[in-house]
Amino acid sequence: MYSMQGEQLLIVSKEFNVGQYRRDLVKKYKSFEFFLPENEEGLKIRRQCALTALNDVQKYLSEENGHVAVFDATNTTRERRETIYKFGEENGYKTFFVESVCVDPEVIAANIVQVKLGSPDYIDCSNDEATEDFMKRIECYKNSYETLDETLDKDLSYIKIMDVGRSYLVNRVMDHIQSRIVYYLMNIHVTPRSIYLCRHGESELNLKGRIGGDPGLSIRGKEFAKVLARFINEQNIKDLKVWTSQMKRTIQTAEALGVPYEQWKVLNEIDAGVCEEMTYEEIQENYPLEFALRDQDKYRYRYPKGESYEDLVQRLEPVIMELERQENVLVICHQAVMRCLLAYFLDKPAEQLPYLKCPLHTVLKLTPVAYGCKVESIFLNIEAVNTHRDKPENVDISRPPEEALVTVPAHQ
Repeated sequence: MYSMQGEQLLIVSKEFNVGQYRRDLVKKYKSFEFFLPENEEGLKIRRQCALTALNDVQKYLSEENGHVAVFDATNTTRERRETIYKFGEENGYKTFFVESVCVDPEVIAANIVQVKLGSPDYIDCSNDEATEDFMKRIECYKNSYETLDETLDKDLSYIKIMDVGRSYLVNRVMDHIQSRIVYYLMNIHVTPRSIYLCRHGESELNLKGRIGGDPGLSIRGKEFAKVLARFINEQNIKDLKVWTSQMKRTIQTAEALGVPYEQWKVLNEIDAGVCEEMTYEEIQENYPLEFALRDQDKYRYRYPKGESYEDLVQRLEPVIMELERQENVLVICHQAVMRCLLAYFLDKPAEQLPYLKCPLHTVLKLTPVAYGCKVESIFLNIEAVNTHRDKPENVDISRPPEEALVTVPAHQ
């Protein structure tokens, strides 16, 4: 469900999980019997939770400037779908339904192991007890669940996914947001895989504290490239793909791997415009107002004749979509780019994104898991200059230079 303002490229979204509302209200899950069709108390509680969630959706979209609200309900009837659709119509929101149907016993078993065994409902249960209870819960769902129907639901906008991507049914895709949702859902997969993110090796400009540019690697940067090659080789990663930007420092890093790699222009570092190849001290001296404005809102600030992090996020959308389609990928990129990719997979808000720590000569291994992403940080034992700058406390445009530069990392 989403408001018309959600038509813009960058989308602010929030999930409203009816199951979590139920957990918050009931506190302690006992067994599958709560979901029996004849359990009137359980039915009453679930209806109450669904209505509360819908009210929160309305508040989020109308009062909190949200764009897209994800209303997550496992056991849905046609009556409930009609209620949700009418709710959207009455409040001026567009509604798009996503249904995932699993009938393959192997898919169901894998889902229970990967997702349900870690559910808060089964925190005090053994794996066997949790599996047995959830299988009985599925039977309860079967007694009341009504699937999307091509005839009865022909006026609804929806995508129906069978067995995690074996087949799809798409109906009445009405706008850009819906088409993006369909594209995304038809390209993601549940195959176990890892995404490796790292920056290029230390560059000549990194040593001098200068931002941007297209420099080559320093001596330590070249050594990192060799160590990265050994590390990747030792991981014995199946069908690994390597992606770089079109900038010299990422290409030189990838060359040391001795494997094919693909260059992406959209992976190039954020364009600092008139500040390219300047030190922070020089930016403060020449553009003190710009330096302060960037500290005030680093995510949305756009360098004169350059880019903002907000621009960069939009630029990186094709890469993000392709990463969802791929299996094992190593992305050799840049600090701002790596922050954007990391924020996507870790679901970090825009305000935190520009300050995520992505040090040189460190590989981040991201392994998507149910409801999140596991992160492993591996420093490859090659020293490098620190390029991370925290937000200073004083961001006023009239601040003295020493307060503007207090968080600037040391350099030559």
